[in-house]
Amino acid sequence: MLISLNALIPLGLGDIGRAIMSPLYWAISGLLKLFHDIITPLFGYYSGVTWICAIAMLTIFVRTLLLPLYIKQLNSSRAMQTLQPKMKALQEKYGADRERIGQETMKLYQEEGVNPMASCLPLLLQLPIFWALFRVLNGAARNNPVGYWFEKDPELVKSLSDANIFGAQLSGTLLPLDNGFGATQILAIILILCMTGLLFWQQIHMMRRNMPPSALEGPMGQQSKMMLYILPFMYFISGPIIPIGVLVYWFFSNIWTVGQQMIIIRTYPTPGTPAYLDWEDRMKTKGKDPKEIERRRADKARKAPRKADSKTVTDTTRVTRQGTNRKTTKKNSEAPKRTVQRQQIQRQPRSARKKKK
Repeated sequence: MLISLNALIPLGLGDIGRAIMSPLYWAISGLLKLFHDIITPLFGYYSGVTWICAIAMLTIFVRTLLLPLYIKQLNSSRAMQTLQPKMKALQEKYGADRERIGQETMKLYQEEGVNPMASCLPLLLQLPIFWALFRVLNGAARNNPVGYWFEKDPELVKSLSDANIFGAQLSGTLLPLDNGFGATQILAIILILCMTGLLFWQQIHMMRRNMPPSALEGPMGQQSKMMLYILPFMYFISGPIIPIGVLVYWFFSNIWTVGQQMIIIRTYPTPGTPAYLDWEDRMKTKGKDPKEIERRRADKARKAPRKADSKTVTDTTRVTRQGTNRKTTKKNSEAPKRTVQRQQIQRQPRSARKKKK
């Protein structure tokens, strides 16, 4: 039987992308419909306020869902901070041998149970959600519904496509100016400026309050200072082509991030920072030991306990006899290692015994 050549050709990137994103389109459209139905009795089916509230509820739902990952990211970042002295020692020990430094660093991560990629998870998981929301709203604006719940309900798509607030359409964008400059463009500019300003202030606040002086020096410090301007600039550039509804989601998400960061800086600051000194004073005022709290936090951040060193007691009975050491390991034994010294009377040589007779 001949096999068609087309059957051997793998799926294209577009097919793979659709297969991955389809469940997200289904979920985002379903959540928007659910929250829209909940708010409809208050403001009406076609009201822009109803859709704004639905998007706000979607933001709260998504960010709450990602909160455990954010806590994991925070613990991972804290564990990475505690490893900085050891990592610096590795750099001093191996000098310019980058390959060896990389190997020893990964070994250190495994021993301490630290995952450096955990700090990227919340951001990476938000990107597909953001893209799914963009596609759903953009499809509604073009009468090309995306997502199962929008595809089966044309009236819901029309409601979102026609919804407006202060005369600005939620499905509209700042650019292009096909219908001239109006309320949609004004609201888009206000949202873009607010988002850019919030992000800039958030990073400035974090750098001044929750970053140690050493983190602001060297290549890493230069990179942090560059990101201070790069991220707001990306918001400013991409904002004009993003629908108002997505900008609203972005705006609410930024407000959540700012509030979350302020709580974290106050209750979980990075050691060696102004925020940490203030936290230490508050803990001492309450009669608590900051070092003990920090130690428990660092232990909690590790996925696995440290490896036992060479001096760690093992489940072995060591027997010493006539100057010869022999290890005897008992299977399925839970008793700690014990050393038993057995002394035997040293037998005299045969010649000495004959003389004695």
